[in-house]
Amino acid sequence: MAAVARPRHAARAVGLLAALAVLALIAVVSIAVGAKQMSLDEVWHGLFAYAGTPADVVVRDLRIPRTLLGLMVGLGLGLSGAVMQALTRNPLAEPGILGVNAGAAAAVVSAISFFGASSLSEFVWWAFLGAAAVSVVVYVLGGSRSATPVRLALAGTAASAALVGYINAVQLMDTKALDKLRFWTVGSLASANMDTVRQVAPFLLVGAVLALALGRPLNAMAMGDDTARALGAHLTRTRVGAMIAITLLCGAATAACGPIVFIGLMVPHLVRAFTGPDMRWVLAYSAVLSPVLLLGADVIGRVVTRPAELQVGVVTALIGGPVFIYLVRRKRMAQL
Repeated sequence: MAAVARPRHAARAVGLLAALAVLALIAVVSIAVGAKQMSLDEVWHGLFAYAGTPADVVVRDLRIPRTLLGLMVGLGLGLSGAVMQALTRNPLAEPGILGVNAGAAAAVVSAISFFGASSLSEFVWWAFLGAAAVSVVVYVLGGSRSATPVRLALAGTAASAALVGYINAVQLMDTKALDKLRFWTVGSLASANMDTVRQVAPFLLVGAVLALALGRPLNAMAMGDDTARALGAHLTRTRVGAMIAITLLCGAATAACGPIVFIGLMVPHLVRAFTGPDMRWVLAYSAVLSPVLLLGADVIGRVVTRPAELQVGVVTALIGGPVFIYLVRRKRMAQL
């Protein structure tokens, strides 16, 4: 058995290095390619010889923050999706199942309508607060210490339905909120700047470290609660940690860019087909390949409608819809 495990471990390691190389390549492409066509010399000049020219500004002040935010948001969505699927033991689960996206959107629309919030920097904090609050409510409704994956999923679904109704009601009564929220709810990296990057980075960093640390206990939980206890896993602590990680990762990502769909669903599921059920590898691969998918979709959106842009949330939905149908219709799906 050990002899069989070693080649598979080596293949996973090599695959992860290849994924990192692809991530580096797509990050370079994201900086070099956009709605505004630029030569490689102009891109190089903007990176290493900044002089304030229009091309330099596009590269340094627009594309670099956009790429950095795409890297972080992709990582957050991928890790939160992987943790969500392990927590609910559902390979087709996605982060919104706990109401995190709905909580963030409800907080933002409330801030716009009742408190006059108007900038992305304000949206970030309100959305994160809403995501955290809903996660706590869902955990309590799901049974707190006695929470089970099914209870958490049901509580999250109920909370999402109630919050969507609230959001629609506020938007119907306040057209100002509707106008300001409309662009955010599409899901976009177009408004990225270094202030947003700095604001969400601490939350995403803490969430990523916590999520990666949960790999071993999530592996134990996948074998059932009794077996996990026998193996020494602390179920309540693991579920609370997973909830916190999902809140930090998905909440911060949603706050910065709006609700971007299918990243947290597609990547962990596809990764599992290669790595197997070991969550340590699933989390590592998801952290690398989710930014690849998000940045790739963003580049496609910038190119296909030049000089206009197609927002990344639209592109991921167009890609994710057919992929999701394919995954559902597969006779053999990777199981948790």
